[in-house]
Amino acid sequence: MHETNEREIPERAIKWALDAVDPDAVLLSVRRLQGGISAVVHSLSLRTKRGVRQVVLRQFHNEEWLRQEPDLARHEAESLRRAALTEVLSPRVIAFDETGQSCGRPAVLVTQLEGSVVLRPDDMEAWVHGLAEALARIHAEPAGDFPWRYNSYNDPAAAQVPKWTRCPDIWREAVGILRGPRPQARICFIHRDYHPANVLWAGGQVSGVVDWVNACQGPAGIDVGHCRVNLAQLHGVEAADLFLDAYRTCAGSSFSYDPYWDLLSLADMLTEEPPSVYAGWTALGAADLTSGLLIERIDDYLVSLVARANGA
Repeated sequence: MHETNEREIPERAIKWALDAVDPDAVLLSVRRLQGGISAVVHSLSLRTKRGVRQVVLRQFHNEEWLRQEPDLARHEAESLRRAALTEVLSPRVIAFDETGQSCGRPAVLVTQLEGSVVLRPDDMEAWVHGLAEALARIHAEPAGDFPWRYNSYNDPAAAQVPKWTRCPDIWREAVGILRGPRPQARICFIHRDYHPANVLWAGGQVSGVVDWVNACQGPAGIDVGHCRVNLAQLHGVEAADLFLDAYRTCAGSSFSYDPYWDLLSLADMLTEEPPSVYAGWTALGAADLTSGLLIERIDDYLVSLVARANGA
């Protein structure tokens, strides 16, 4: 995070945000927040009749993604409205501009939650349990008629052995599993991008979950798998397994684990290029990661998944 100037945001976007909160609001400051690839994110501090208020403006700037999904702003707004029905705190929608007609870019204006991202916890077990408990509460919300549905990012039938791996034989086993039948799973409301950098903490407790633009109805195992592959990279297989154990405890009989979803989540994030360190992790305090370490941890994680798939 760093202090910035409102000129980084189009003047009409500032006006739109102020009018949505309070036409008489005065902009006090603008702060750039760490965001993902989908949006430029700013915290706006406003003086209103009721006092100083913090809101978050997300402007979607990824042109390729917008061409594929022009409804990104509406998708996130509707996802947040559904998330409000869960027992997990999430930002509340103030306004959204689906087409960018008012802001210059498609945008969503939401309330700002307290807390900060934690990637290097003092108590690993408590941290992992908090992540798992929050996710289980999200998944307790039925999918209902939520119009967005899960699709894998990559076609599992086209999965290939990555050239950079140290264990191509194990990868070939994994590819065989991915090309096989997809297991049956209970469909629920899922975040679709659940990982530690999208979870806020305050006072040692989860204070909220952010970045809901990918939310949809789908199998819980995809959220579990996505978080696990992130944990495996950040901390190793042990942390990923701790999370799975904690999630199974929190979700109870509503969740039936199948390593297929872990393998699919892993395959979804891979490219032909060797894995590189996500800049957001470095900015948020995980400065010890290297591409070589990620390759080692991903391969170790893969070995553990294939062993689970084989009943070990």
